[in-house]
Amino acid sequence: MTRLPLRRRLGRRARSGASAAVAAIVAGLLVAGLAGCSGSGSRAAEPHAEPKQSSSAAPTPRPGAASGIQDPDTSSYGDVPTAGVVPVKVEIPAIGVTSGLEDLAIGPQGELDPPKAWLSAGWYAKGVVPGAVGPAIIAGHIDSPTGPAVFLHLHELKPGDTVRVTLSSGAVETFTVSGSRSALKSQFPTSDVYGTTPTPTLRLITCGGVFNPAIGHYDENLIVSADLTSATKPTH
Repeated sequence: MTRLPLRRRLGRRARSGASAAVAAIVAGLLVAGLAGCSGSGSRAAEPHAEPKQSSSAAPTPRPGAASGIQDPDTSSYGDVPTAGVVPVKVEIPAIGVTSGLEDLAIGPQGELDPPKAWLSAGWYAKGVVPGAVGPAIIAGHIDSPTGPAVFLHLHELKPGDTVRVTLSSGAVETFTVSGSRSALKSQFPTSDVYGTTPTPTLRLITCGGVFNPAIGHYDENLIVSADLTSATKPTH
């Protein structure tokens, strides 16, 4: 998996004060998803979702682009992450995943850089913090040139499975899988993945489909969606 391509930036406005970063996604630009997953092709490809951007220029936020869309009552979801709080760990018991989280950023080609380590997941650090209103993005490799990677079994997740994200504050956000979909990277559903949502959501992304040994990448993306169902309070 190389980097997450960017399609249209479909902003979001989280109470955590990250509205500027979210507005960038709303600004009608392309949003970044994993451009491709390079690996051995040793497993039957799982899809992974990545948005693309046609220009390497940094997206320009459009203030108020998501106005009125992401301001629901989140009282039933526990504490909304505050400024400076970031996710530090993701756990997916059903497929045996426990991983720290790298910060993923937009690369020079307008794509979201993938995690540097094959066995490490990463989160889109300029996007929504898990637990805040809107779609938070966590991505990982499906395999590597020498063997399995962190999201090798992501395709096995089914509705009802849980995903736990630990924040730097000590809070733990628990998400419940609602579904998954595969898409050709050339037809990545940017608006569905990065578009505004009225409640806290999570998107898990990896590669899949057919592995092309000539270019060392898969042709599809797998996107697993999950909704926040519980949250513990920060420990400090």
